[in-house]
Amino acid sequence: MYRPARVASASRSLNPYVVFFVVVAVVAILAVIIGLLVYFLAFDQKPSFYQSSIQILGVQYSDEFSSPATEKYRTLSGNIESMITRTFKESDLKNQFIKAHVVKLRQSGNDLIADIVMKFTFTRRNNEASMKRRIESILHQMPNNSEDFEITPTQLITITGQDTVQLFTRECGVRSGLITLSEERIMGGSKAEEGDWPWQVSLQWSSSHRCGGALISNRWILSAAHCFRSYSEPRQWIATFGTSTTSPQQRVGVTRILIHDNYNPETHENDIALVQLDREVTYTRYIHRVCLPEANQVISPGSTAYVTGWGSRSYSGSTVPELEQAQVNIISNNICNAPAGYNGAVLSGMLCAGVPQGGVDACQCCDEHW
Repeated sequence: MYRPARVASASRSLNPYVVFFVVVAVVAILAVIIGLLVYFLAFDQKPSFYQSSIQILGVQYSDEFSSPATEKYRTLSGNIESMITRTFKESDLKNQFIKAHVVKLRQSGNDLIADIVMKFTFTRRNNEASMKRRIESILHQMPNNSEDFEITPTQLITITGQDTVQLFTRECGVRSGLITLSEERIMGGSKAEEGDWPWQVSLQWSSSHRCGGALISNRWILSAAHCFRSYSEPRQWIATFGTSTTSPQQRVGVTRILIHDNYNPETHENDIALVQLDREVTYTRYIHRVCLPEANQVISPGSTAYVTGWGSRSYSGSTVPELEQAQVNIISNNICNAPAGYNGAVLSGMLCAGVPQGGVDACQCCDEHW
């Protein structure tokens, strides 16, 4: 009787060593692909900075445009930045455009000029000259959709990251994130990073932090008069700059302390002092002056404010060596002066600030440390 020959089974168990090496090879190939993607998406990108001056038509120059602290300056510069941002976000460079900032508003003859800096990121393979020409073209095609003014861009100049630092540190009120034209960080009740508050000063008596201050020029600090009631000898004071009170970036001596003539230690009215340094502070990306507000500036209840300093984290606690920051809201003096609050202690020349649920505040320790 005929019997068909046996056919060997096509299904055989694979050698485990072969499986292992195949898996390793696949993983290695995937790792290389991912690595190349990361490189080209991140490391192959480089920032490019450009400077330009824009003529503002239809706006008359006045002294109110001389300081970034004025309402007119903030409004006009904000409108210009918004127009530039909107223009590039609607262009073929929308993914390369990062940020635009008005560095300064100035007068040139009868004209108002805005000096601007812009940041883009391009791959290293992009031709810099062609990218610059494309940016110039987009700027000159920018639609003037503002009813209040028109803008006319001038020549575009390529600058370095160090150039932007020098440009920004000449002006007041510029934080580190703005110097690099990066996105500002959102803060609240946390440790500050270098450059978050570049005008913040630690005033130290015998090498111990006692009060905070704000750098308002390269030789003067604005602080509180009560800090110097019992400690009035200037030569015993040291001003340090940077977030750390123990390892500061700069340390400068004090030569003079001026207390407000009408300071009242009982009511805390005019609690203001000026501290003169014995030499000029060197401005850097992390150390420079704050803008002084307009004399008639109105800060409305509900406005966002920030408290910064090295005060204690709890009642009667000790000071901290690293700068702390917290976001608070301005509260109307009428609410603060309620019988259940400060009962009339907050006077017209003072600001009341905090958060409704509590827990975020500027804290004074038992020995007057702030």
